[in-house]
Amino acid sequence: MPDARPAATLEQAGPRRARVAAIGLALVCVLALPFAASGYQTFQFSQVVIYAIALLGLNLLTGFNGQISLGHGAFFGIGGYVAAILIVKFGVPYGVAIPIAGAVCFGAGFLFGLPALRLGGLYLALATFALAVATPQLLKFKAFDAYTGGVQGLLLSKPKAPLGLPLTRDQWLYFLCLGCAIPLFWAAANLVHSRIGRALVAIRDHPIAAETMGVDAALYKTTTFGISAAYTGVAGALMSLIVGFVSPDSFGLFLSLSLLVGIVVGGLASIPGVVVGALFIEFTPNIADRISDVLGESAKAMPWAIYGVLLILIMYAAPSGAAGAAKRVARAAQRLRGG
Repeated sequence: MPDARPAATLEQAGPRRARVAAIGLALVCVLALPFAASGYQTFQFSQVVIYAIALLGLNLLTGFNGQISLGHGAFFGIGGYVAAILIVKFGVPYGVAIPIAGAVCFGAGFLFGLPALRLGGLYLALATFALAVATPQLLKFKAFDAYTGGVQGLLLSKPKAPLGLPLTRDQWLYFLCLGCAIPLFWAAANLVHSRIGRALVAIRDHPIAAETMGVDAALYKTTTFGISAAYTGVAGALMSLIVGFVSPDSFGLFLSLSLLVGIVVGGLASIPGVVVGALFIEFTPNIADRISDVLGESAKAMPWAIYGVLLILIMYAAPSGAAGAAKRVARAAQRLRGG
């Protein structure tokens, strides 16, 4: 009996060291990536980081709190436009414009969450669907042209690296996106593993029981909607910087649907899974295009059909997303070790 605890400690130390080593290796690869990749590839991976931030926000709302949203592309667009207007029209530094965009989206999400309290399930999905459809049209409204640029949108210049750092613009923007993502991921991980996170999951799984236990469901749901919108707004602000352009048609319904697809592919209620979802959003259309080219002239107009087939195959192979597949593989490996 006295030797059981040290043995258990030794058994746990191995996986813990392996996990730390894997995280360290991943961090080194992430930091070295812009120096090994081309400018365009660095731009693509900046977009992956941005999509991961947006998916993290949506996963807090849908995966952990159970509120379905088909309208997060609207908050993505609001964040992008707030940052662009502040930078282009008012000369606000981009380092200040990004958190302001997040704060504005938090307010918009919180206010939208108030009437959404009366809705649930498919009714909430329809309400957010309406938000996604309406936002691009509102951005084209002529009364706002002086600020939004109307249908033409706004052009931004990509910022240079500060303090004379020997980085290209694309490399600097990659590290800027990474610098925003790391604290946001840390905050989300702490949130979901705290008492608040347990309350969010309780509201998702057993709303009546949660309220009986004293959980203020209305406050938690509206605040989660605001936090989710803030994450997505920060992502939109970063996207406006790395692309150097915003227009209403960039934030249409397809973006909202892509974000929902991303959290499903990565795995609902999984923080690491959002990275897989972001990679899917960024690279799967390119893979579909290449497959279309390989198939020849007869398939030239079929990249989105190929995209749909790939999505169906992924969902068939991993119905609970990448996170669920990883858990199944880990359980199988553990059984093999035990056997």
